[in-house]
Amino acid sequence: MEKSTNTRLKSSLTQGLNMQKLLAPLALVLVYAFFSLFGRNFFSYTTLVNILDSSYYIGFISIGVTFVIITGGIDLSCGTVMMAATIIGGTAYKTWGWPMWLSLLLILVVSTAFGFFNGWMVSRLSLPPFIATLGTMMISLGVGSIVSNVRSATFPARGAEDAWFKGIFKIIGEDNTSIPTGAIVFFGTALIAYIILTRTKMGRYIFAVGSNKEAARLSGVDVQKWEMMAYVVSGFLAGVGGIAFAAVYTTVMPNQGQGFELYAIAGAVIGGTSLSGGAGSVLGTIIGVYIMSVLRAGLPSMDLQSQYQTFFTGVVVLGAVLLDIYRTKRATEVRVLAPSAKFKTEALEKISELKASGTPDAEAKISELKHELKVNYASMVRQEKEERKALKKQEKEFSTQ
Repeated sequence: MEKSTNTRLKSSLTQGLNMQKLLAPLALVLVYAFFSLFGRNFFSYTTLVNILDSSYYIGFISIGVTFVIITGGIDLSCGTVMMAATIIGGTAYKTWGWPMWLSLLLILVVSTAFGFFNGWMVSRLSLPPFIATLGTMMISLGVGSIVSNVRSATFPARGAEDAWFKGIFKIIGEDNTSIPTGAIVFFGTALIAYIILTRTKMGRYIFAVGSNKEAARLSGVDVQKWEMMAYVVSGFLAGVGGIAFAAVYTTVMPNQGQGFELYAIAGAVIGGTSLSGGAGSVLGTIIGVYIMSVLRAGLPSMDLQSQYQTFFTGVVVLGAVLLDIYRTKRATEVRVLAPSAKFKTEALEKISELKASGTPDAEAKISELKHELKVNYASMVRQEKEERKALKKQEKEFSTQ
């Protein structure tokens, strides 16, 4: 009986969590439908391409930040690292005369090095992730400006000889029709990240570190190694996001990138990644990123300025965090059944067993149990209410003394 009751409670909890996972996709559909109905020229192929284009660079760093947040950490430097690495790569191409392929490789190397630096400070030096990545944010801003001599970096325009990498993220036909091929790159990267988190030792250990770092360490997990790897992944994907940014927008300016980390973290949180660590999914992060991209494209279609996007994004993030707190509380709280509830649960369980047994006297026993449940359950509930009233009265009298 006790085993069956526990199974039912676990099943109920699982169903509740699954329902919560459906909230983000449902919110995305509702937001897109709302702007399609009430926005000016929103429901069009051009707008869809713009939504996809604006989601690439935020999407890549959001996936990286998801790894970090699952470990219980945070990465405030992903946005500035992305732009610093990109402006260094652009300077290498434009000023130093490097070939394009080597400049793009430099972007990945620089961003991954920053990720390694973050992981080293957090895992080896035991610095709080907030402080470590805040320092790296400032360092990357300075490094980008120093290397570029506070000048913008311009990548070759579409159609130029070295602009081949732009076709990876968008192909423009002869009739000016845009094909967002970057979506294939983005979803492919997301698929690889999903496999790493759900099908590999690295993913299992990252979740273990985020759930309980000390328990993971006592279980033989190299906590420092896998915590560092999460930041390395975040740094590498910041570089991929930088290449996507250069492909879509061409010009990269110094001191750009501040604020991108907030959208990346927001995308992960909206998608269900828990800020307390130990829970998150790449699919949820993608949906969170697209919710923000739809807001960014939809609000101007209703003649609302960019500040409204910031406002509504903040509202959505607060709602997602409150939902995460509620989910965590429900998942960890210990429920004590009242005697009446326990009696009802056991009686219903016995009735289910009798129905399944098919014995000749099953109907008579079921009738007897139903009558007993009807009479005794109501009586027990009334008694419990009276006891609660008496207890409240005693507490009130005690507090007035």
